[in-house]
Amino acid sequence: MKKTLTALLIALMMTPVLAFGAYPEKPITIIVPSNAGGSTDTTARLFIKSAKKFIPDADFVVKNVGGSGGQKGFEEIARAKPDGYTIGMIFTTQIVAHIVSKRADYTLDSFHIIGNMMQDPLIIAVPATSEIKTLDDFIAAAKAKELTVAVNGIGSDDFVAAKKFENHTGVTFNLLPTKGSTEQKAMILGGHIDASFMNVTQLHGQHKDGTARIIAILDDKRSDIIPDVPTAKELNVPVSMTATRGWVAPAGIDAEVAATLDKLVADVMSDKEFIEACEKDVMILHPMSGPDYKKYLVELQAETQKFYETTPW
Repeated sequence: MKKTLTALLIALMMTPVLAFGAYPEKPITIIVPSNAGGSTDTTARLFIKSAKKFIPDADFVVKNVGGSGGQKGFEEIARAKPDGYTIGMIFTTQIVAHIVSKRADYTLDSFHIIGNMMQDPLIIAVPATSEIKTLDDFIAAAKAKELTVAVNGIGSDDFVAAKKFENHTGVTFNLLPTKGSTEQKAMILGGHIDASFMNVTQLHGQHKDGTARIIAILDDKRSDIIPDVPTAKELNVPVSMTATRGWVAPAGIDAEVAATLDKLVADVMSDKEFIEACEKDVMILHPMSGPDYKKYLVELQAETQKFYETTPW
C-alpha cells in the first residue's frame, strides 16, 4: 500500500499542471479600447465567432473601455493579471502616441504582442450638405476661416493625420476630440462639424448612399471600397496614415498559454468564414505575426516620436 501511494505521488508530481484542466477553464475577457459599435468592436466580435471553432469550449466576453483615444483600455490590458484570461485589442497610432507624449502608464514591453489583424486607411469626410466638394475646397475653406474638425481623441491616428495635414498645408483647425468613431459619424451625419478625419471602414457606407461625403483618402493608392475618391497624394498633398488593429495580452503570460493565443489568432486569420465575414463587413485584413507586429510598433513609435518632437500635443 505504501509503495502504491509513493508511486502515485511521484506520478502526480511528474504530471504537467495543464493535465488538471486544459486552458481555458473560464471565460476570456476581451478588452476593446473603444465604445461598442465601432470598427474595433466589430473586429473583436467577428473574431469571437471564428475563435470558438478552434477552441470550442472557450467563452469570450467583450468589455468595452472607451475614452482617451484608447488609453484607458490599453492601460487596463497592461494592468490585467497575466493568466491568459484577459486579452485585448490595440490600434495605431494611439498605442504608441500615448507613450511618446508621456501620457501612458504602459510601454510596448507591458504587452505580449500576439499579432495584427486589420488595417484601415484614414479619410477626410464632410457632411453631405457641405459646400466643400474637393480637397482644394477644404484647404481653401480652412484658410478662409478656422474649421471645426473632429478626431478620435488626442494622439489618435485621426489627430496625428490632422496635424500632419496642418503642417503640410499651413492651415489650422479647431480640432474637436471625440469619444470614438460613433460620435464622429453622428456629427458628420448631423452636420454639426465642418469635417472629420476618420477611417475608411467607418464611413464608406454613408459616402456611397450620399448621407456623407469623403473627399480624400490618406493612402498610397485608391481604395477598392471607395474607388471614386482620390488619394491626397494625387491632389499634391502627400499626407498618408493608416490604422492597424491587433491583439495583445499582458506581459508575463505563461509561454504555453501565449502560444495557444498566438495560434488562435493565426487560425482565425486563415479561417474561410472569418475572411468572408470581413469582406462582407468591409474590414481590411492585414495579418502580421507577433514578432512582425512588434517590429512594426517599435518602428512606428520611433517615427511618432520624431513627429512629436516637432509637433507636440
